[in-house]
Amino acid sequence: MYDLHSHSDCSDGILSPEALMSRARAQGVSTLALTDHDTLDGLERAHRAAQAEGVTLIPGIEFSSQWGRGGVHIVGLSLDTAHPALLAAVARQRQAREERALAIAERLEKLGIPHALEGARQVAAGGQIGRPHFARFLVEQGVVRDMGAAFKKFLGAGKPADVKFAWPDMTTVIEWIHGAGGLAVLAHPKKYPLTRTKMCALIHDFAEAGGDALEVISGQQPAGQADDLARIAQQTGLAASCGSDFHRPEAPWQELGNFGPLPGGCTPVWELAGFPAPRSP
Repeated sequence: MYDLHSHSDCSDGILSPEALMSRARAQGVSTLALTDHDTLDGLERAHRAAQAEGVTLIPGIEFSSQWGRGGVHIVGLSLDTAHPALLAAVARQRQAREERALAIAERLEKLGIPHALEGARQVAAGGQIGRPHFARFLVEQGVVRDMGAAFKKFLGAGKPADVKFAWPDMTTVIEWIHGAGGLAVLAHPKKYPLTRTKMCALIHDFAEAGGDALEVISGQQPAGQADDLARIAQQTGLAASCGSDFHRPEAPWQELGNFGPLPGGCTPVWELAGFPAPRSP
């Protein structure tokens, strides 16, 4: 089966690229896309591990982007990871994340929580720094009881250490992905804090900007959600993608391959990309 959205510890996941490939095989995933946030760092290791495990790896990335005043995520699939424009885009995103991390740490410092940047770096262990790494640092320091509390008290929208950042717009990100020969997929549209009307406007704008597919399935979802998104994909001329958005083993609702099939009537994104046919790993 296909799982076209997953994360390793090169961004905010828990497992190494090697462990991720092993888990994919154990979960019956024959084709996996590694789509770490704004980085390609894990793909070379993942490729070697995938070959050893008998898993087909789709090289990918999950870019941070901007729509209106809010952030959205765009997954790039089947990329030429050596393309100069893509590498320049990744370098730009890395710098932006470093600047945001510094700003978050400064806010936490003012709240009486020292050494947050160093702590987040240690948690990230060389990976791309994101808010989850600050959240884990806060848990380790005993400031909060769990990561949910870290976001609720410090890092979530409107909280004291919430740093708004102007990510590139969707058109720019889509151009980056297309320039590297990839397909652009709007990730987990139901997870943004939007009304259904605004979500539909987002999807429409993504399609108008040249996007290729909509993530119709993102892990385990409420009944009827995939059917609704499939209809919107068809109405906007987008193909359909599916993925777990896997980050860590203790989150079964985002387990690798732990989701149902795409609804009938969809154009699967793998038909656009020419991915290999599904097979048993």
